[in-house]
Amino acid sequence: MHILVLDTIHGGKEIGDTYADAGNVVDVVDVYTGTTPETLKNSKSRTYDLIVAPVHMDPDHILLSNRNTLIITHHEAVRRLLGEKLPVPMIEITGSRGKTTTAYALAHILKGNGVLHTSAGTYAYPSKNLLWKRSITPASVLTAARYANKHSGWLVAECSLGVTGAGDLAIITSAEDYSFAAGKKRAIKEKIASLAHAKRILVAEGISCEYGNVVHIEDIARCNGMNCTVGLDGNYYHLTNPLFSLPPYRTPLMLAAAAALMLNADPTPLDNFTALPGRLSVSYEKELIIVDNANSGTNIATTECAVRYARHLSGSRELTLVIGQVEGDGAVCEGFSYDQIISAIEKVSPTKVIWVGRIPDTGLKSNLLVKDSIDVHCTTLEEGRKAAVEKTNKGSIVLAVKTWR
Repeated sequence: MHILVLDTIHGGKEIGDTYADAGNVVDVVDVYTGTTPETLKNSKSRTYDLIVAPVHMDPDHILLSNRNTLIITHHEAVRRLLGEKLPVPMIEITGSRGKTTTAYALAHILKGNGVLHTSAGTYAYPSKNLLWKRSITPASVLTAARYANKHSGWLVAECSLGVTGAGDLAIITSAEDYSFAAGKKRAIKEKIASLAHAKRILVAEGISCEYGNVVHIEDIARCNGMNCTVGLDGNYYHLTNPLFSLPPYRTPLMLAAAAALMLNADPTPLDNFTALPGRLSVSYEKELIIVDNANSGTNIATTECAVRYARHLSGSRELTLVIGQVEGDGAVCEGFSYDQIISAIEKVSPTKVIWVGRIPDTGLKSNLLVKDSIDVHCTTLEEGRKAAVEKTNKGSIVLAVKTWR
């Protein structure tokens, strides 16, 4: 076949190389930064047997519109390329927030050899040795699956904007929706569509998914404070962990417990699961409590939760908020917009504000007010944390910077 694969930046090269290794003729085009001008020019007039495009690409792009050729997503291409030789079990996780925590919690449950592929890194289990750090584009699942197969292990993989549907279980962790692909697609709709080939499906509360093989978390799990009960097919477990009382952990841990039951695994190891770095983990410096909530899923809700948690732990309303989005962090697909950052600051009323990243010059009154309230302006999370420790004498510090971790 003659195949056109679009978007080298988000995994197109890996997909193209895999198709070429299988004996196909492949053209791979960088549609965003222009590093393949000759191939781009030629591909406009060539006839292809198949076109592979990322789900986030504008459907009216010149290389996609008015084509009679079959067009599939990167997710679907990876499903086809993986074929029948898959890790056992293989679980894919997508969603606007909670992906990483759900993935780590499930890996904490599963026994034996395995691979955990997340935005924080790809790790071999049970040693937890770092294998590599790559994005969570669908193409990254190819390499993770190959490694898991080589070591006869399971695979738990985060995937952005949907799943490949190749494995034993697909999970959507949150119902949050937003537009993308030049405003022409909706995130939750595309994520649900990607489940079409999944053997079994597990979804968080609030997701309307009509496939016959779907389990809705609200039907099988209940939480009350630090206690959680989960039951499926006659198997019931009572779990206890203080993290169940924290909203950013509650749903991911419930999903991990439910996934364990769907995979015939024991979920009770979750009783000793601990907070992840950057996801409400707590540290101490200069007698200050520091709640770290800086990750790729940081938003208004998680910031508010982190602030409540920090004030509860410190017993004081004195709080320094380190907030923003690291400029140029292309790994963060779903942004923490300027308006959202302003709203978060207004809602939590911090004593001091350390801003990380660019401050847009909008000219609006709200922009001037925020600029006046900023105590320090930094470029990186590390700079922001250091400045917060220097500027804070009592109470707590919350790190709420959206960044790749």
